[in-house]
Amino acid sequence: MENLDYARLQMAFTLGFHIIFACIGMVMPFFMVVSHHKWLKTRNPIYKRLTMAWLKGVAIFFVTGAVSGTALSFELGMLWPEFMKHAGPIIGMPFSLEGAAFFVEAIALGFYLYGWNKLPEKFHWFTGVIIGVAGVASGILVVSANGWMNAPSGFDYINGEFTNIDPVAALLNPAWFTQALHMTLAAFVATSFGVAGIHAFQIFRKRNVELHIRAFKIAIVFGAIAAFLQPISGDLSAKDVAERQPVKLAAMEAHYETQKGAPLYIGGIVDEETRTVSNKIEIPKALSFLAFGDFNAEVKGLNDFPDDELPPVAIVHYAFQTMVGIGTLLMFAGLIYFISLRKKNWLQNKYYWLLFIAVAPLGFVAIEAGWIVTEVGRQPWIIHQIMRTEDAVTPMPGMKYSFFYYLFLYTVLAITVAWLMSRQIRSLNRETAEEKAENTSEKNFKPTGGNKSKD
Repeated sequence: MENLDYARLQMAFTLGFHIIFACIGMVMPFFMVVSHHKWLKTRNPIYKRLTMAWLKGVAIFFVTGAVSGTALSFELGMLWPEFMKHAGPIIGMPFSLEGAAFFVEAIALGFYLYGWNKLPEKFHWFTGVIIGVAGVASGILVVSANGWMNAPSGFDYINGEFTNIDPVAALLNPAWFTQALHMTLAAFVATSFGVAGIHAFQIFRKRNVELHIRAFKIAIVFGAIAAFLQPISGDLSAKDVAERQPVKLAAMEAHYETQKGAPLYIGGIVDEETRTVSNKIEIPKALSFLAFGDFNAEVKGLNDFPDDELPPVAIVHYAFQTMVGIGTLLMFAGLIYFISLRKKNWLQNKYYWLLFIAVAPLGFVAIEAGWIVTEVGRQPWIIHQIMRTEDAVTPMPGMKYSFFYYLFLYTVLAITVAWLMSRQIRSLNRETAEEKAENTSEKNFKPTGGNKSKD
């Protein structure tokens, strides 16, 4: 394998790792502050225990995201020096603002962690809100930088030189809003169903049911609402891609021939050598309508683009189908939850909880698939239609050693986080069981003194 391949592998692996923990770090603070608000309102100790448990999770994922995110920032310069040489002055603003949001999040987390019984209750709760808002802002700013790679703006490209740089225009590039909206909703869907699934498993095993059912309801509401909003953001993103990156749209749908009234493919096996798609379900004219709002609009096929500008079609198509399929499944899971609000007996059915256990990891699979569509679908460009990926990679040899080092490091980090979270859940169940036992013993205690003996 060449240097370029190892550089791509390392970037893909570390980004795929970081994005999971970053999404969890963005969303979990909102679960925490909802639970905290319920405790302030009801003084039910269950909500305080839940808030404290989620707070520890937020702290763990914040640290993990900070470590993996810092490594990624160094990788940009280490692996892609030619890219950073030109792009750094242009997209430096979103990265600088992301750093500021990160520090705000860190300060607020410090207040929240150590402010119990020291800060005014409402102010203490509000610092938790700041953690969530700053985390989402941080994610949006990073996605804005990625959007610039898909929709370069804020400069003039003349004779191979980047001139007349406008950082604000680069920050607010044509792709930033649709990508940021889609990614933020995806983070809420994946994290909410993931957390809800963990609590559903505890309920299924009849462990600390009273606490876990409250936790499940808080998490699943966020996920179900976001799952219903996600198709809207997906439609906006698809229309944006159809306009700016028609070759990516063609790869997503595996359309080789240009045609009016293009059908939408569901499934299908791609043969890149013969440029055909077999075993697919076709919905007539649906792609033309979804992409351009016109059933008879023309959709350009892959055969109309130069061969050296085509992305790996099969990978992009399968990733896109995976993302859409999982998104649809989670939307139906959200619908089942809303129906269960009227049909209370469903909560007594083990298959209800098994459903949410089964779908728990799928949101993160969809996130990874979505990023494959975004990044692989842009290839062979690192800056769309401006700079090729192969021209941006470092000339230094030995990238395979760096890749295997990061692979080992991130594997250890993942195992550590998994162990910490498992330990946290067991600790929460044990503390609740001990508290219940203590309360039961107090209720059963009967004083025996004070009786006078008879002579």
